[in-house]
Amino acid sequence: MAIISEKDAQTIREMFGQMTGKTYALFFHSDIENKEYGEATQQILQELSELTDKFEVKFYNREHDADLADRYGIDKAPAIVFVDEHGNDTRVRFYGIPSGYEFTTLIEDIIDLGNATHGLSEKTVEALKNLNTDIHLQVFVTPTCPYCPRAVRLAHHMAMVSPRVRADMIEATEFPELSNEHNVYGVPKTVINNGAEEQEGAVPEQVILQKILAVAAQ
Repeated sequence: MAIISEKDAQTIREMFGQMTGKTYALFFHSDIENKEYGEATQQILQELSELTDKFEVKFYNREHDADLADRYGIDKAPAIVFVDEHGNDTRVRFYGIPSGYEFTTLIEDIIDLGNATHGLSEKTVEALKNLNTDIHLQVFVTPTCPYCPRAVRLAHHMAMVSPRVRADMIEATEFPELSNEHNVYGVPKTVINNGAEEQEGAVPEQVILQKILAVAAQ
């Protein structure tokens, strides 16, 4: 049985019709970690790829394809990694099933990557491109949180414009140990460089940018 309804599929087809380029993704599932969520995520990606010829996804097993998983730094599953046509990392990640409100985030990311577009200000883009240290953004979410997509999209856009930034959506309930490690009691919560800075809630890009710059200056 399809996960995406025919009505939603038609809407998504129309949205994908806005794409001028192609988007590529790698999906890693696991036989031992969040297997049920991994199977559902794989089906979602498969169904999306059948709605357009501008979204291509390849499927891997994190244990069986360990070398490839290590190449992209995949240490948990399920994981979606967006790459360019040559397999180069775009540093945009989804860990956990992109369901609920995050399903729209996935669709919009696919479109933005295909069109090479983002919603960031010129000032933010310039600052991110001038970073001299690597920044890792982890945005903890739940599928039922209506404010989480805004925080995830901001982090993903920052990764799209700067080779120094990697941005992960993390579905908090699928990775409870990681959530506990970072004291995630409410979502969205953005963790910068493993806790060097943190931000709860969906906030303007200037707020996250200032925290990134503070970490970079340490």
